[in-house]
Amino acid sequence: MKLISWNVNGLRACVNKGFLGYFNEMDADFFCLQETKLQEGQITLELGENYHMFWNYAEKKGYSGTAIFTKHKPLSVSYGLGEEDEDNEGRVITLELEDFYLVTVYTPNARRDLSRLDFRLEWEEMFRSYLTKLDEHKPVIVCGDLNVAHQEIDLKNPKSNRGNSGFTDEEREKMTRLLDAGFIDSFRQLYPDRTDAYTWWSYMPKIRERNVGWRIDYFLASARLAPSIVDSCIDSLVLGSDHCPVVLTLDMTKGHEA
Repeated sequence: MKLISWNVNGLRACVNKGFLGYFNEMDADFFCLQETKLQEGQITLELGENYHMFWNYAEKKGYSGTAIFTKHKPLSVSYGLGEEDEDNEGRVITLELEDFYLVTVYTPNARRDLSRLDFRLEWEEMFRSYLTKLDEHKPVIVCGDLNVAHQEIDLKNPKSNRGNSGFTDEEREKMTRLLDAGFIDSFRQLYPDRTDAYTWWSYMPKIRERNVGWRIDYFLASARLAPSIVDSCIDSLVLGSDHCPVVLTLDMTKGHEA
């Protein structure tokens, strides 16, 4: 089973930069998007009859938004975290499948001046609570742009970025607490020491060419799914956004506890 997550930073723009070619080539079971920057009716995608499409649009035009395209009809679908102050930004979609929940998320950015850090930290508390409640019922797979480089190995220049948005002690601590709540970072589970593995690069000149990046896009999973993880990789050569796709391959026949 193949799952893909990609912050497309505007789906309409990404479609013009080769999105459909990559989508068709990968033929994923689940294809999750963040930062679609769409309102309903603003795009028509021909993905074939095999795919069910689920969208969560932000009320604000050209902002945020998530989507999931899947070959597997879910048992149920929910949007947001059930919190009124979050749902209007279109940040979360949850699919319930037979063996697991799939959650795609676009975590709020604290902003360059950290003016939204307090909101971000409150949101992180709600999100962790939401995931742990799901995890009580069946395993959870979480994917998306979590807007944090968790450890120093996850960005090129940790010393100069310490305290910056996406690498504050507070944001990193929230990530640690989420993992401590029973989840694993699938990439680091398989590749704990791999360096220069990034998923986002600034649009500044030569930054991506020099691989001066951050790893802020993840596949997390309930720890009991660890035996099912075949691979977790970063498609860093795929262009079309300032983020690249991340890919999780699972074999759900391998042992895990429901």
